[in-house]
Amino acid sequence: MSIDPNPNTTDPRRWPALAVLLSGTLLPPLDFFIVNVTLPSIRADLQASADVAQLVVSVYAMAYAVTLILGGRLGDLYGRRRTFVAGMFGFGLASALCGFATSPSVLIFGRFLQGISAAVMAPQSLASIHAMFSMSEKGRALGLYGATFGLASVGGQLLGGLLVSADLWNMGWRSVFLINLPVIALAIPAALISVRETRGKEAGRMDFGGAILLALGVLALVVPLIEGREHGWPLWSLGVLALSPALLALFWRYEKNRERLAASTLVPPSVISATRGLALGLLAAVLLYALAAFFLTFAVYQQAGLGRGALAAGLAILPLGIGQLLGPTCGLRLSRWLGSRAATFGMSLEALGLVLAAGAAAIDRPSWLWVPLLVVGIGQGIALPALVRLNVDLVEPRWAGLAAGMVSAAMQLGAALSVALVGGVFFSLAPDGAGVEDVASGFAAACLMIASAMAIAAVLSRRLAVTTMRRTPGSANESPVAQRPQTTTPPANRTLPVQTTHRSA
Repeated sequence: MSIDPNPNTTDPRRWPALAVLLSGTLLPPLDFFIVNVTLPSIRADLQASADVAQLVVSVYAMAYAVTLILGGRLGDLYGRRRTFVAGMFGFGLASALCGFATSPSVLIFGRFLQGISAAVMAPQSLASIHAMFSMSEKGRALGLYGATFGLASVGGQLLGGLLVSADLWNMGWRSVFLINLPVIALAIPAALISVRETRGKEAGRMDFGGAILLALGVLALVVPLIEGREHGWPLWSLGVLALSPALLALFWRYEKNRERLAASTLVPPSVISATRGLALGLLAAVLLYALAAFFLTFAVYQQAGLGRGALAAGLAILPLGIGQLLGPTCGLRLSRWLGSRAATFGMSLEALGLVLAAGAAAIDRPSWLWVPLLVVGIGQGIALPALVRLNVDLVEPRWAGLAAGMVSAAMQLGAALSVALVGGVFFSLAPDGAGVEDVASGFAAACLMIASAMAIAAVLSRRLAVTTMRRTPGSANESPVAQRPQTTTPPANRTLPVQTTHRSA
């Protein structure tokens, strides 16, 4: 393997390489969304309880979140093409393990490995785009990168419904995992041929200790919240839950000690503590991705409550996906009018749509749901990139990549926690065998819980906007991103590992 000694030269293979890299961008979010409509089939086939359905979703999101920044560092240190291929190979093995799982525990373990592999694979795409493309072409490449996420959210649950309904070779739900294998079999050799090897400058050493402590702290929080409810809150669940704050505090102290010794850290504490508003911004990101629980509860409501099949449930979520595609376009126009308040507006739209969805379920009007779903989707499409921009604008330009990566990790943590908390309430109100009214009531309660999270996130983002405007000269309605130049190159030892980081570029 050779590394280009002059990374600024134009790479003639950059566009074919981008197509390969985007396959690694598509698979992680696709595998998050695709399983929701398959959960009833998984539970029936494996004779699993409701907590398994939650774990199948939340364990993947949790593993992805706590490994995301570490995955970006691996690419900086060992080469992004090499890390991309290794992550994709691991994702294929984990997908095969999920597809051939014979028990709930094997499936959950496979999902855990999928999340880790996805976090190793996904950050390399954006980092490679920054390395391979010139400034004049980078905007177009990043636009395609962002559209990939819209495709994943729109097509994930629909594809899951199609695969389960088609029941190819009698595979049923297993096909949603095994479908990854031919994609990976083509992508790995294509990556070796077309993607140029690049590395970060002065990448430093890996902070494995910090990554392990963070993973243990989050696991100690998420697993008891799911398993404890299912088993009547045994003593072990309460003990592990109480251990979580101590582990997270130990992680923070460990990171401070490493920073004091000038060692590489997973998350530099000085950046968070010295940047006014960044902690609030990260909390807003956690709350924003409470929407992850909506996809889980909506799929169960459609199938267990309304008696629809997997394909019909996948089609029912399409208005939200369409809204997510329309939202960024609306957001660009709104940012000129609302400036840094665009995130608050988007989250308020989401809260409104979720309240309307709760009302439609409570009065038994499921045919009306397409309207609130569209509103929620548009709101998410506006809020997500706007919140990333707000957080990135708080920090110095050299920390832009780190801020975007932390926001991404915070959102994935929010997904895991919301599935645990909101899903727990939903399955308590609508346990196995519950009637139609109970399922509808559980779904309505879940919508209201998520709406509350969105409302709090909207308030926090409003405070962020005020902080940003105080830091930035100019009119109150002028977008802070437009007021000062933004770097498109990540810090030397960081990458921009996720979902909407292209908005900050």
